[in-house]
Amino acid sequence: MPVESGTSSAARQAKQKRKSHSLSIRRTNSTEQDRPAMQRDVLEGQDSKLPSAVRHNLLELFGQIEREFENLYIENVELRREIDTLNERLAAEGQTIDGGDLSRGPLKAKASHSTSQLSQKLKTTYKASTSKRSHSFHGKLGGPCNFNVGNWELWGGDSWIVSSFKTTTSRAVCQLVKEYVGHRDGIWDVRVTRTQPIVLGTASADHTAMLWSIETGKCLLKYVGHAGSVNSIKFHPTEQVALTASGDQTAHIWRFMVQLPTPQPTADTSQVSVDDEIDFSDKDEADCDGDGSSECPTIRIPSTTLKSHQGVVIAADWLVGGKQVVTASWDRAANLYDVETSELVHSLTGHDQELTHCCTHPTQRLVVTSSRDTTFRLWDFRDPSIHSVNVFQGHTDTVTSAVFTVGDNVVSGSDDRTVKVWDLKNMRSPIATIRTDSAVNRISVSVSQRIIALPHDNRQVRLFDMSGVRLARLPRSNRQGHRRMVCCSAWSEDNPTCNLFTCGFDRQAIGWNINIPALLQEK
Repeated sequence: MPVESGTSSAARQAKQKRKSHSLSIRRTNSTEQDRPAMQRDVLEGQDSKLPSAVRHNLLELFGQIEREFENLYIENVELRREIDTLNERLAAEGQTIDGGDLSRGPLKAKASHSTSQLSQKLKTTYKASTSKRSHSFHGKLGGPCNFNVGNWELWGGDSWIVSSFKTTTSRAVCQLVKEYVGHRDGIWDVRVTRTQPIVLGTASADHTAMLWSIETGKCLLKYVGHAGSVNSIKFHPTEQVALTASGDQTAHIWRFMVQLPTPQPTADTSQVSVDDEIDFSDKDEADCDGDGSSECPTIRIPSTTLKSHQGVVIAADWLVGGKQVVTASWDRAANLYDVETSELVHSLTGHDQELTHCCTHPTQRLVVTSSRDTTFRLWDFRDPSIHSVNVFQGHTDTVTSAVFTVGDNVVSGSDDRTVKVWDLKNMRSPIATIRTDSAVNRISVSVSQRIIALPHDNRQVRLFDMSGVRLARLPRSNRQGHRRMVCCSAWSEDNPTCNLFTCGFDRQAIGWNINIPALLQEK
């Protein structure tokens, strides 16, 4: 075996040292155009079992990824600079700004394009899900994502933009009271029973619906009769009967009997500062997989199955009196059923795209359906011989929900980040428009005070009056509030413990106590 001489070995080491020094200088002084060549030189000095062609392709791909992140970083810096400048200008003028003003100008397109696409993909995927494995993707699609490139930390969302425009809400006005944890996937809908005993109902992408004790936060009953995501839950006006809609293309009616547990003292969560806006969207969510529902009684078979749709059933509701129900589906139709016979009474067609929601009037035979075709329709069944329909046009994106108020008003929310208040007697234009900084999901309006609760994709919940005046934002900090998009809100004004409930894709529902008199005084 040949042996190298001392002179030859020293020469080779000096050559390698000069090459390493050369690479170091080249790395330091390289420009954007020189970087791929530099990376190739570095890899040439490393041992690898990959073919050179494969290594070259990998280098090219990683170079493209790095350039994309650099562009994102530059855009984020520019956006932050613009927001700082705007805040300074408004502070000098003694004004405040809501995030809704972001909907005007270049910030709109830059700040929320990627977030809107992500949330829309998430909603579509999960609501149509009939796979038992759908929950395994939670966290990958459930909210903003972090990407670390060197010393850069880029957010795949606009949460930092929202936080720049937050205003303080008094703890005396809005308090978090109870968290309801037990679902294995995101919660789409939340409702409160209309009869005694008063319990909370939730519908989840984990294929189950649950009933909860409002006071204790314990699961009282679990319904597991659906084979797909449970997209909505509504309660009969006079009986202990629930109506659920699912991605398995059916709606189920099922009876329940629950016994409320003895209330336990609740921990005081009001000591958390509302101003503590530390983001915790990437916090480990193992605590959300609690077994609060493991000992719940279970119902597996519905009393009635409604199955005339050819697509995902996205929502369902009871008509006044509780003898008929209406369902909304992605097959672009809403169906009216007779509860006793399960027969299809009417098929309401006319929408150009998938339906997203349906709602019935509390005292009259009126139905409103929402759609991805940017419209919502009012169906009138008060006259048995004439079934009239009126089309409301005013949004520029998917109408996520439209709900009745006690009077002659309808309130609609949309992915175009606006909420509009309409008069049923004048449908040409809204009487009020609320502009926000994020897509609006399933809204609710309080019966007595007519306060609108807006759940957002960006994890915020805001309260407005019917004239469009902002009243409050529910507190969200590092210890309380939703960690993922908020899907739905529901009022329960007669409940002394919690009079507002919200649910989201962080797999929890939250009960809030809203001091409405104090809220209206601050207005």
